[in-house]
Amino acid sequence: MLSDDKEIMRIQQNCVGKKIRDICLDDNDNVLRVDFADGYKVQLWDNTHECSEERYMSTDDKLQDFIGATWIEAEIRDGPTTDDNWNEVHDIQFLLISTSKGTFTLETHNKHNGYYEGFEVVMREVVNA
Repeated sequence: MLSDDKEIMRIQQNCVGKKIRDICLDDNDNVLRVDFADGYKVQLWDNTHECSEERYMSTDDKLQDFIGATWIEAEIRDGPTTDDNWNEVHDIQFLLISTSKGTFTLETHNKHNGYYEGFEVVMREVVNA
């Protein structure tokens, strides 16, 4: 499950069974953008940000391979934490998106001084004006 937040649960449920028309990870905003064939659009990102930390998302998967797939679910899994002993901690959380063509994984990264930690991956509908 992505979240126990009722709004995120509702949005995620709206995605189930929809065909992905386009998908990309925006490196500038660190946002996963998903457009569905019926015009429905969502974005996912880590909504947490404190000072003295660096947050970003990455993936080794080719997201374009999932165009045409049907959305099944999104879930979060905890990843590793590393400490370089120089006051920098690197936390990773995995965002897994299951589709009819398989699962792709995004990594949400947080590099911080040991004080700022945690993640809050959110999912929001995109409403065109």
